[in-house]
Amino acid sequence: MYLTQGLHRSARTTPDRPASVFMGRVRSFAEQHDRVARVASGLHDLGVAEGDRVGILAFNSDRYSEYLLAVPWAGAVLNPINTRWSPVEVAYAVNDSDTTVLLLDDTFAAMAPALRASCPGLRTIVHCGEGPTPDSMVSYEGLVESSEPCDDARRSGADLAGLFYTGGTTGFPKGVMLSHANLVTSALGTVATGQLLDEGSVLLHAAPMFHLADLAAWVGQIMLGGTHVMVPFFEPDAVAAAIEAHAATDVLLVPTMIQMLVDSGAVDRHDLGSLSRILYGGSVISAGVLERTRARLPRVRLTQAYGMTELSPVATLLWPEHHEGERIASAGRAAPHSEVRVVTADGAPAPSGVVGEIVVRGGHVMLGYWNKPEETADALRDGWMHTGDMGYLDGEGFLFVVDRLKDMIITGGENVYSAEVESALSLHPAVMACAVIGVPDSDWGERVHACVVLAEGADATADELRDFVRTRVAGYKTPRTVEFLEALPLSGAGKILERELRPSRDTVPM
Repeated sequence: MYLTQGLHRSARTTPDRPASVFMGRVRSFAEQHDRVARVASGLHDLGVAEGDRVGILAFNSDRYSEYLLAVPWAGAVLNPINTRWSPVEVAYAVNDSDTTVLLLDDTFAAMAPALRASCPGLRTIVHCGEGPTPDSMVSYEGLVESSEPCDDARRSGADLAGLFYTGGTTGFPKGVMLSHANLVTSALGTVATGQLLDEGSVLLHAAPMFHLADLAAWVGQIMLGGTHVMVPFFEPDAVAAAIEAHAATDVLLVPTMIQMLVDSGAVDRHDLGSLSRILYGGSVISAGVLERTRARLPRVRLTQAYGMTELSPVATLLWPEHHEGERIASAGRAAPHSEVRVVTADGAPAPSGVVGEIVVRGGHVMLGYWNKPEETADALRDGWMHTGDMGYLDGEGFLFVVDRLKDMIITGGENVYSAEVESALSLHPAVMACAVIGVPDSDWGERVHACVVLAEGADATADELRDFVRTRVAGYKTPRTVEFLEALPLSGAGKILERELRPSRDTVPM
């Protein structure tokens, strides 16, 4: 199994079918096949060799889909970079992965000089936007026009397909190594349930394509030979308009996006009658949002996916018919490709209803963490991926996640690791000690909340601390609320008692 397999099939069987639709530009599978082969050849001309890492920092587009195909076609390794990261975080991912070629669209082209200065191994930057190619950058369309098609390298199976950076508990992102088989296994296992995509589906990419959840849906659609429609990023009216204009049947969203879509009035301004299925993840959907979604989009079937980047990413699925009663609070049951257990501290299977650590086994489990053997060994034990999430299984195999990683916050579907934010906040000279936690938020599921102890004689405002942190981490990781304390509550072992850290009257809302 390999990522380009579906493209070869579609170019033979349905060459004239639309492969991608973006900004009024429609490209058939025959055209996409030719362009991908030319981009891959162009990457070879830029010095990309087998196993080299090629990154992209761009919003959704048809060229993004071509990148996801052309890099493995060239025998190289994908490195899709989070568009919400700060320049420091982007540079870390480029340097840590030894990425040699990076694609930037118009939005991020201005970062090129800073990235060249901070990334000594970055040889070439390719402009993949709509505007003129800036000086010192290579034109993406120039690669297509000047390169002759090359043969597909057909790296497959256990060969490394991509590095997907996710937040790290040490304060630095970790590169999750996923193989071709990992990605295809997760995608086809999810599609096999019949709850997402079919051979005639039209998939709308509204969630960011760098995110593995959307990329997994992309893989499924590539394998099935369906059409991809892209909007640059999520905006309710743009999403609704795209569904109407292109008769989209499937879309992947996080619950916050679903809420924004149904509450914005966009569903009244556009005909969403073609939409059949929404796959969502990141958190459970609230009863209120579910009720409003069913009222506004009665024909749409909702499926929740639970997983993580390390699982390519799907572990369990909550099917539409299970969005009832107590099961709505669950993450569903193991997907066809996945084996899920809950284990006690000694590694034994926990009885039904007993909370323990969630562990997962299957062909979708990552190869490991890039250049992090200790973290890999800790996560992959006896054939099982130890998620660090706590939960329990009921008598029918439904998984209930009761506590995410103690240092992870899920805000608007994005993972934020407390240690990463604490590391940035602690650099402020006025901060003596700090702890970052997630607290409930009606709009985002959770919000990032900082508890701060100032150094003796020091002074700082919430705005000042937020501005300071924002220069070091992505905006969505920046604390939305700040609480000033005399001291942090500690256990006898000197560990911070996070359960005692809750917003109080001193919380400053943002």
